[in-house]
Amino acid sequence: MVEDKKINIEKSEVKKRLHRRNRHKTKYNFPKLIKQTPGLAKFVSVNKYGKETINFFNAEAVMMLNQSLLKYDYGIENWDIPTGYLCPPIPGRADYIHHIADVLASDDNKRVPRGPLIHALDIGTGANCIYPIIGHCEYEWDFVGSDIDLTSIESAKKIVKRNDLSVQIRLQNNINHFFDGIINTHEKFDITVCNPPFHASQEEAISANMKKIKNLKGEKPKKPNPSFGGKHNELWCEGGELRFIKNMIMESKRFKENVLWFSTLVSKHGNLKNIYLSLKKVEAFDVKTIPMGQGNKSSRIVAWTYHNPNQRKKWVRER
Repeated sequence: MVEDKKINIEKSEVKKRLHRRNRHKTKYNFPKLIKQTPGLAKFVSVNKYGKETINFFNAEAVMMLNQSLLKYDYGIENWDIPTGYLCPPIPGRADYIHHIADVLASDDNKRVPRGPLIHALDIGTGANCIYPIIGHCEYEWDFVGSDIDLTSIESAKKIVKRNDLSVQIRLQNNINHFFDGIINTHEKFDITVCNPPFHASQEEAISANMKKIKNLKGEKPKKPNPSFGGKHNELWCEGGELRFIKNMIMESKRFKENVLWFSTLVSKHGNLKNIYLSLKKVEAFDVKTIPMGQGNKSSRIVAWTYHNPNQRKKWVRER
């Protein structure tokens, strides 16, 4: 496990919306990042507020920053993704992992679970494999990452192999399933995570991309920015985020004996009502909604279990 790094900072520089254990709660320490990743230097400049930063509209700069952060904070020496695939913001992804660690801790007297006896499943791990990386490096959890995209599968396998991570990568052959074909009959998982496609169509994804650029730059862009891009299955699916999550919830009931807690990221607050109705329909015993935020963006995790408190404590004891 990577040792914690303590940095002396002013209170104003702490990102208060991030989880207290998030390594990225402070501003990026560019001098240290550049020292261990010299290639980052050419992308760093001083903004009008006198702060060092990069141009987040530059896909190459974002990629280099991610590589540097993963190396500096998590000891990941070899990380790369194919052109055009989703390059995730590391701080927000780390927040998800820390919050679900707290969900698991809630069943064990608030003791944060660590070690390879904790089994986690990432639905749609993508070419970047980011949730398994952070979960393994922060807590030493044993991870399985699944995806429907062959290029993503091959990319994730390369990352795992090159960095000697305790992560299995499995191909989901049926686009209509989430757990079926991935979870073996007698396999147990303490938690599942998922970052669903947000949009219902390519047009909607492009529109959101353009809107984001306009909000950040204050002017209408001529074309989408690849820094905020990704492939079809990463960004959109038929019915969008809501249908994706509802279908996942419906299928989760079949695997209630295999999984202690299911969870998913929910980008759109307006989808929560229908998600709760779906969880009521499948008779989930307990549901948690965990708010998250990075910068001006707000999202939340919805986690659900079919096990009552006594069953969950028994699960923990037998782990």
